[in-house]
Amino acid sequence: MRPTPFSEAFPAHTPAAAQVFTIVLSHGPLTRAEIARRAALSPAAVTKAVRPLIETGYLVEDVDGESRPVLGRPANPVRVAGGRALFIGVKVTGDEVIAVLTDLCCRIRVARHTPLGDRRPAGVLATLSDLAFELLIEAEEFGVSVRGVGIAVSGDVDRAEGMVRYSPFLEWRDVPLAHLAAMTIGLPVTVDNDVRALTGAEQWFGAGVGLSDFALVTVGAGIGCGLVVGGRVVSGAHGVAGEIGHLSLDPAGPRCHCGNRGCVEAIASESAIVRDVRAETGRDVADAAEALELAHRGDPGARKVYARAGAVIGRAIGSVVNLLGPERVIISGEGLAAYDLFAEQIKGAFADSAFGTAARCDLRTHPLPFEAWARGAAATAIQSFIRSDAPKEQG
Repeated sequence: MRPTPFSEAFPAHTPAAAQVFTIVLSHGPLTRAEIARRAALSPAAVTKAVRPLIETGYLVEDVDGESRPVLGRPANPVRVAGGRALFIGVKVTGDEVIAVLTDLCCRIRVARHTPLGDRRPAGVLATLSDLAFELLIEAEEFGVSVRGVGIAVSGDVDRAEGMVRYSPFLEWRDVPLAHLAAMTIGLPVTVDNDVRALTGAEQWFGAGVGLSDFALVTVGAGIGCGLVVGGRVVSGAHGVAGEIGHLSLDPAGPRCHCGNRGCVEAIASESAIVRDVRAETGRDVADAAEALELAHRGDPGARKVYARAGAVIGRAIGSVVNLLGPERVIISGEGLAAYDLFAEQIKGAFADSAFGTAARCDLRTHPLPFEAWARGAAATAIQSFIRSDAPKEQG
């Protein structure tokens, strides 16, 4: 029998309380004085925000540790009780669904993978719901309820509406995925673009912690970019901010699936690389792994293709840095398996295209397992729970 989940409201009834909790989640343990400095709040406001969070078990005061002196009296740091709540994150690809069960600090407790045989919305919904129910059963062993579900999908996703507007890999248009999944699973569901979800996870829990302005560029099946500007993940007025994969850098280049020519994705995605390696070498290369192996064996045609892809990615990153001036660009994705083949070209093209002091931007590679994408989806559920902005549909 499938468990019947229920929802619990997060006890942060003001924006200040949510802000305080988020600061402790990303930077804690922290004393109340340190929280006040980071949040630009008065000590009284911090105390008011912290009290109900401690009373309900979401924050814990470390009274056994060595207290820090503040104005002549000890101050105990507070930290998030990660085991207080659980969340499910689901990443949907064109051929697989990955689901994870995480705690409140977005640490993965359980992970599941299953092939995706039917890409139609009903088929995907059935597969991800089955995985979610498996994880709900797993959650019972922890004795803690699951508070929300996050789903990450590539393409144009309207998080506020819970709508997948267009996903090229799934061939979806206007699918109300959050509503459908919430009605099936019986929990609040947040749906977001996969790169944006991963960016949010890195902002709160990963390589972007403490940065107010950074970009996350993902290289692999597609070329994506998540943006954090002024401390907020940017989606733009139409939800497609950061789509560097569809910057047209060569008007005479290959046709992209979006309809334009010479897009970054049409030159540097895995499918584009496989296509071009076949053309350059005359070999019947089956997939990205085979193309990569050929290049690593020193085939000049294959290496030329990867070098061209790296140069295009570097120019695209330069465009992002020139426009937004981030402190750091994090490069990740499954395509990092080929990083040794195009790292020099990425860095060189970036240096050539970055304007002035923008070239000081810290380019950093950050390999992530594929389950990190599902963890990113779980992070969106955690964020919605804390900020109470999850869609209201629920079974």
